[in-house]
Amino acid sequence: MSLISLRSDGSGKVAIISFDNGANTHNLQFAREFEQHLQTVEDNIDFKALVITSSDEKSWSQGLDVPWLMGSIQGGQHDDVKEFMHTMDRCHARLMQLPVPAIAAINGHTFGNGCVIACACDFRVMRSDRGYFCFPEVDMSIPFVPGLIDVVLKSLPAYRYNDMLLTGRRVGAAELLADHFLTAIFEGKDAVLEGALTFARTFNKKRTIFAEHKKRFHKPVLDALREKNPPFIDAMKLL
Repeated sequence: MSLISLRSDGSGKVAIISFDNGANTHNLQFAREFEQHLQTVEDNIDFKALVITSSDEKSWSQGLDVPWLMGSIQGGQHDDVKEFMHTMDRCHARLMQLPVPAIAAINGHTFGNGCVIACACDFRVMRSDRGYFCFPEVDMSIPFVPGLIDVVLKSLPAYRYNDMLLTGRRVGAAELLADHFLTAIFEGKDAVLEGALTFARTFNKKRTIFAEHKKRFHKPVLDALREKNPPFIDAMKLL
């Protein structure tokens, strides 16, 4: 069963990637499917924008699939864990280099690695009446992979990330809007998606120049992902 789907809006100009597995936690299957769909969006020259949403009423993404992770470690499937991490890094890098704007339509709770995906996007809108943005790693005793910090800080102000990273506090849409992390907030799940699509349809840029602007702007973050994460992941001792 697929965890993620891809469709286009009525105009055929906006791609919609939907996380379709309830809590939308991330495991190797999720990472592989996400990368494939991002490749499809990149290859389809008719797409002028990408919106990433969730079909779940409660969650946009709850982040890492901890039961899968622990089961893989305990079962000795260490290569699967490392492949997952490398694949997610490629997804983050793809988002930052897509020749179209990537817009996160955050319609529910977003935790951990889900937050990193949102930060890797170019723009974010969020539901005002439901959903928290949270980095729970400090309470789960999970250290951040080094290069992901750079991904987060490209979008989230350093003072806010410091607060969230060290306290594990759940932050709502109004606070994130005040931080200029969000482009807009909307009340209700349907309004979030429609607001994201309305914004997406304002884009009709040439893909070549759009991709080049993004690559140059994000070069320090892309370099960090490429230089910091592979040696860290490959050297991990999974007990």
